[in-house]
Amino acid sequence: MIEVRLIKPRHNQIIRYPARVLDRDAHSVTVQAEWRLGRVDLGLFSIEPGDVMIETFYTNRWYNIFRAQRPDGITRGWYCNLARPARIDDHVIETEDLEMDLIVSADRQQIELADVDEYEARGLAQTEPETDAAVRAAIVELRDLIARSAGPFAD
Repeated sequence: MIEVRLIKPRHNQIIRYPARVLDRDAHSVTVQAEWRLGRVDLGLFSIEPGDVMIETFYTNRWYNIFRAQRPDGITRGWYCNLARPARIDDHVIETEDLEMDLIVSADRQQIELADVDEYEARGLAQTEPETDAAVRAAIVELRDLIARSAGPFAD
């Protein structure tokens, strides 16, 4: 088991939960966790209590990817956090949420960029232009992975 820590600075919050490691390499770790919170409507799909989350975190990319699956294994869709590269060790995955998210339908045909206003309210374009550029590049990279059904977006 490993502990996932999602840091949300704008809300002065750290979400913590246990996960089981499925795969690990030099720059990423993929874990499985059960959704234990209430129903979350993301527009293109909802995450329900008991859903299985397959989550990939990277130390060298400005996002993490959550594949939401029903308990029977059917994919509901993907939720991609734009985030600072994760810090990963044997016991903890820690990542800072940068507010903006990419929501992807189960068939990968619909993509929505969510919470843009929250991201812009952080003012990173003015205070951390390198971070803003990395986030913008990450969106392009995610859209490419989605279009090719590559990485965590593969069937």
